[in-house]
Amino acid sequence: MALDVIDLRDFYSRRLGVVARRLINRGVRARWRDAQGMRIVGLGYTTPYLGLFREDAERCVAFMPAVQGVLKWPTARPALSALVDEFALPVPDSSVDRILLVHALEMSDDPVRLLREVWRVLAPSGRMLIVVPNRRGVWTRTDRTPFGQGRPYSRAQITQLLRETWFTPTEWGEALFVPPVSAGWFLRSAIAWERVGSAISLPFAGVHIVEATKQVYRGIPITRERTRLIPALDPVLVPSSVRHRGALREDECRLADGRPRR
Repeated sequence: MALDVIDLRDFYSRRLGVVARRLINRGVRARWRDAQGMRIVGLGYTTPYLGLFREDAERCVAFMPAVQGVLKWPTARPALSALVDEFALPVPDSSVDRILLVHALEMSDDPVRLLREVWRVLAPSGRMLIVVPNRRGVWTRTDRTPFGQGRPYSRAQITQLLRETWFTPTEWGEALFVPPVSAGWFLRSAIAWERVGSAISLPFAGVHIVEATKQVYRGIPITRERTRLIPALDPVLVPSSVRHRGALREDECRLADGRPRR
């Protein structure tokens, strides 16, 4: 079940949400350093992260699923957010350079269908970046944060899902190594947690940050029709049973008078 947009907004307005946004933004910016002149779409609840690209991108819009709800973004400028059907995005085929998914994949009732719709709108040279909860992470153990909702994923599960939906994973990263504790003194050490966790590849990061590219040429399975052999039969004008009865009557006539009856 998708979270309400009000709950997501309230989380990112609290201290723990502010720290989570900063740490995830570090991972997003490390992979997408340049967005000059690009068309960028955020799907899910991506407004805390799209601010990185709003000034440089040609277009930068936030699509929020109908089951989640929508908020105006940015608040002091003309709206760049819209309420959409996540399985029928209101953009043409191959028209988006980059797509960012946050609080989308784990909340979707049909993740395969969602990613195939993303594949449709993504340009052949485009890239997709997914922020999704880590199944082994500490943040999925509590429902006090949005990352504890929905379905978390392991790296193997994400890889299988991407290949099934015609994407190729190209780069992996993690964020939120710091436990979800709201104490101020603890949150001040969040950067140290991130540096140590990423340096030694700790397995309990809160989220995966996965970049993938669109497979323009994908294999289409070919099914061979099985040939069914039908034996050739001699054509007849009457059913075989009727013909057989007629032959018996003719034999009886020969036996009666020694000659066939016409």
